[in-house]
Amino acid sequence: MTESKLRDIRWIFVLLAAYFALQVGVRLATSHSLDLDEAEQAFRSQWLAAGYGPQPPFYNWLQYTVFQFAGVSLTALSIVKNLLLFISYLLYGLTARLVLRDKALVAIATLGLLTIPQMAFEMQRDLTHTVAVFFSASIFFYGFIRSLKQPSLASYLIAAIGIGFGLLAKYNFAILPAAALIAALADARLRPRIFDWRLVLTAAVALVITLPHLFWLKDNLDFATARTLEKMTASGDASYLTQVAMGVSSLALATISFAGVTVAVFALVFGKNLRPALGSGSEWTRLLERMMLVFLAGILLLIVFGGAAGIKDRWLVPMLFILPLYFCLKIEAAGVTTDRAFRRFIPILAVIMISVPAALYGSVATARFTGHYERLNRPYAGMLETLRRQAEPAAILAGDSLLAGNLRQDIPSVPVLSVDYPGFNPDLSGRRPLLLVWLLPKGGSEALPPDMAQWLQTNLGMSAPQASVIVVPYVYGRGDDSYRFGYAWVNQPG
Repeated sequence: MTESKLRDIRWIFVLLAAYFALQVGVRLATSHSLDLDEAEQAFRSQWLAAGYGPQPPFYNWLQYTVFQFAGVSLTALSIVKNLLLFISYLLYGLTARLVLRDKALVAIATLGLLTIPQMAFEMQRDLTHTVAVFFSASIFFYGFIRSLKQPSLASYLIAAIGIGFGLLAKYNFAILPAAALIAALADARLRPRIFDWRLVLTAAVALVITLPHLFWLKDNLDFATARTLEKMTASGDASYLTQVAMGVSSLALATISFAGVTVAVFALVFGKNLRPALGSGSEWTRLLERMMLVFLAGILLLIVFGGAAGIKDRWLVPMLFILPLYFCLKIEAAGVTTDRAFRRFIPILAVIMISVPAALYGSVATARFTGHYERLNRPYAGMLETLRRQAEPAAILAGDSLLAGNLRQDIPSVPVLSVDYPGFNPDLSGRRPLLLVWLLPKGGSEALPPDMAQWLQTNLGMSAPQASVIVVPYVYGRGDDSYRFGYAWVNQPG
């Protein structure tokens, strides 16, 4: 890519850098508490492993490394996520510049990613492994397209890195490079790029990147896949035909959920020119169409032969993230003029870039008026601060990983264990006092939960201690609204 072409799209990256910096600021201003995926990263950063459970370890490894240098904090969590997103958009823009001549369409394709709710909103709200999939897919897609258009050793290596990272991000990523390979093989002009010695190097580099986790996966396959398979095949006692129907309908709904807003925005921006443009094509649109069809066929095979009954929209990220670029390629192939469309697109983009951070902040902060509380309204820090005035814990056992991650953020020098994750079980002998903490649902028993009592008996040979309750005001609480935690001390001094 020439320097002049890079200058043509530099303003897009400046805008995106400012936007993701804003998202970091909004997240820090919203709440000190962590949501599910954030808490998982904080909790599991206590140890480095080749595998952690149902999700591959790429994001865990990355966040662990950052925490080693920057310390465990919400700031480190938010910066990592938004930096990955920024790099992903940057690579997507560079890919668009490879295949689109019209600068306005390059901008619409790149910024059009913000029209996908799962990427603009859900990835900011509470996703980590899906962010890693998008990041990896953007690396692979850039390397893949560049290898087809401007083949070089570097382009094949970029694709290899994308594949390696992607397989370490989520297992369903594997469908993307498979779809790309099949789609390219179907085109005689692109076939020589596949039958190239550098593809062997691509496979070798990807294998080396994934090797540590593959060795772990070999011995932990059931542990790694059971939860995902349970989610996918949750069809109860339904018959085979009912399960297939459930799977196909969930795929259709997930596709509409993923693509619906983007289609609506493009229809608003291009108006009557969009429909005829969808009938146009080029070698690039045909390539992307074949990729999407292969990806779709792969999911249908999971439904028909794998028993999948529930397809979630975020599982479509490794493929349908190409939709804005696909539409822009169609529009360019049709020869549609883009000046007016670009002017229509800018105010829509402005609304999205303002409303998404506002909605993320507002969903938590408006609780003081509505009394509707999210997980980020829970006062974990206030609870721990109060309990530390009673005694300084030498170790903490939490009732679940969400609570464990939130506690770990505020007391990183102390080992924090979770009853729902037996994979981290350090030696607690001599570590006293031990603090036990759990969430107390409304109307639930205030006694020590049975699974925590069992953990104490099994691991420390101790009976259940006296349980107590602590009540702490919500973050952005309305009036006297408070959240309740159960706690107990084991061998508290004095």
